[in-house]
Amino acid sequence: MDGDTLYSIGELARRTGLTVKTIRFYSDRGIVAPTDRSPAGYRLYSIDAVARLDFVRTLRELGLDLPTIRKVMDRELWLPEVAAAHAEALAVQIRVLSLRRAVLKAVAERGSTPEETELMHRLARLSEDERRRLIGDFLDAVFGGLDPAPAFAGVMRSMTPELPDNPEAEQVQAWVELAEMALDPGFRAVVRRMSEDLAAEQTRSDLTGPRRDITATVRDQAGPALTAGIDPASPQADPIVAKCTAHYAHLLGRPDDDELRRRLATRLESVNDPRRERYLQLLAVVNGWPAPESLAPVFDWSVQALRVRTRQ
Repeated sequence: MDGDTLYSIGELARRTGLTVKTIRFYSDRGIVAPTDRSPAGYRLYSIDAVARLDFVRTLRELGLDLPTIRKVMDRELWLPEVAAAHAEALAVQIRVLSLRRAVLKAVAERGSTPEETELMHRLARLSEDERRRLIGDFLDAVFGGLDPAPAFAGVMRSMTPELPDNPEAEQVQAWVELAEMALDPGFRAVVRRMSEDLAAEQTRSDLTGPRRDITATVRDQAGPALTAGIDPASPQADPIVAKCTAHYAHLLGRPDDDELRRRLATRLESVNDPRRERYLQLLAVVNGWPAPESLAPVFDWSVQALRVRTRQ
């Protein structure tokens, strides 16, 4: 192709793959100006027009508007700055679309009512500060005013969701469900009851030295028994139950009797509420943590073992 050769719009269309109408449109707006005109008045373009049209098509496919493209082509704007600003705008659009997709998927999967859909949409669109306030209110409701307060600092951190700046759709869905749980008075009451039980145990522990949470002891003692297939009602389970109840009796400063075993069974049933486990599962998704191990089978085994050894 000779650099001095001039081309008609039709020839440019064949070389670039654009339509004559599109090239004329760009030409009318000064984005790709003609170099000359034929004796009959038809526009003629130099070889540079081919490169400019290819560049214009690339910028259009990237989503830039025509006024911005013209300024870039005329060097009134610096392309890297335009690209950076456009990338930031796209990031916002992607986030909005991700939120919408997450809400729509949740609505489809859960068969939500219009009211539930509105709530999910509102929760998904909360700002970071609004999310923090919502979770802060939840944590204050379930831990506020309990002694010893320092003992709950780590627990509260471990229950705090941190949605990343660019979350995956699954993280948004998990956040929406988790936020709904945090607003649920029933769930708040369940977690508050667990916190009060833990506070009562920790208060005595502070007086007698550090003590392990009873649920950790039950997990360590009953977990291997469950894995080994030991029947919770069998004599083989006796020493396992005895270790758990002895630890709980020491925590509370009470005798290891039927009343204590009933109390421990009730404590484990409370901790074993499926809503608590669901919250922890959702929390792991939101924060990008490994999925937590389900302790429901261990607690079920332990409660059964306690009940069969307790006089009613």
